[in-house]
Amino acid sequence: MAASRIEALLFDLGGVVMEIDFNRAFAFWQPMSRLSLAEIKAAFCFDAPYQRHERGEITAAQYFSHLARHLQMPDDAVRIGQGWNSIFAGEITETRRMVEAARAKLPCYAFTNTNAAHQAAWSARFPQVVQAFDRVFVSSEIGHRKPDRSAFEYVAHSVGVPMASILFLDDTLENVQGARAAGLQAVHVRGPGDVKIALERLGCAV
Repeated sequence: MAASRIEALLFDLGGVVMEIDFNRAFAFWQPMSRLSLAEIKAAFCFDAPYQRHERGEITAAQYFSHLARHLQMPDDAVRIGQGWNSIFAGEITETRRMVEAARAKLPCYAFTNTNAAHQAAWSARFPQVVQAFDRVFVSSEIGHRKPDRSAFEYVAHSVGVPMASILFLDDTLENVQGARAAGLQAVHVRGPGDVKIALERLGCAV
């Protein structure tokens, strides 16, 4: 963190400020599927259609049709969508409060790889999380997703802060490595304790 003075904080949402559990979706879909729960877990992956959905290149209906074929379910967008939006297990309140406190000293932004359906779900369910940030960057809105360099360039340009002066906090190591390769300073978050340590080093902790 001593490499450049930090001028902005950039947080991931899922796994950092919100609890995400795809097992909830798998359990919802299993009665609809010809596959067992174990087979659904094994078959589901962050494949090309998943990533295209997160970049806003295909609609939820198109992605759900892909899931229906891939997981051997009826092509029922409503029911698949209900399972899709069930992954949000709760807010990580401790981290959200740390963001609110840090925002008194530094601008705080969020950057999440997500899609329009999920964005609608978590925005309605966790309004305090959304309000904790100066701006939330959503991959499906900006057309870029982590860990691509173009995604971090887009965010840095939008907030007007050099990439070397942004501290990025994410629970996915691949995204952390991508951020560092792009020139950001980055912390791998495994729990609220990692966020607290990073903010304490900046003098931004509660």
